[in-house]
Amino acid sequence: MAMFIRDVLSVKGDSEIYGIEPDAPVAEAVRRMVERDIGSLVVMQDGRMVGFITERDILRGMHARGCSLADARVSELMDKEPLLCNPDDSVDYARDVLTKSRLSHLVVMEDNRLVGVISFHDVAKACLKQANFENTLLKRYIRNWPE
Repeated sequence: MAMFIRDVLSVKGDSEIYGIEPDAPVAEAVRRMVERDIGSLVVMQDGRMVGFITERDILRGMHARGCSLADARVSELMDKEPLLCNPDDSVDYARDVLTKSRLSHLVVMEDNRLVGVISFHDVAKACLKQANFENTLLKRYIRNWPE
């Protein structure tokens, strides 16, 4: 039974996309991530995505600047061309991309429209839910095994 990115978005439930402006201070990005307990923000300007920033981007920025990000802007640390997926891509594809690229998040686009962000955690949660469902079906089948 194939599983798709749209299934991950459905299991995730929270469809709100959290964003930030490219000229916002990195400290504001950190505040928003911490308050919402999330690991990434879509960087938006004039209603369109111009980048993507994650906790890892911020850590790399801190390392490059000797831990000082007091005057840094989101635009300096964001990924200007994040890897994308679409709702009809398979979960296997997303897992492969996340693992090989050592990423924690993927931006989900459909027809040039931002529809969500999924994390490795979201993918794992959806896969676990599917495995539990399949396990239940197999147990029912075995219990009703013809004699």
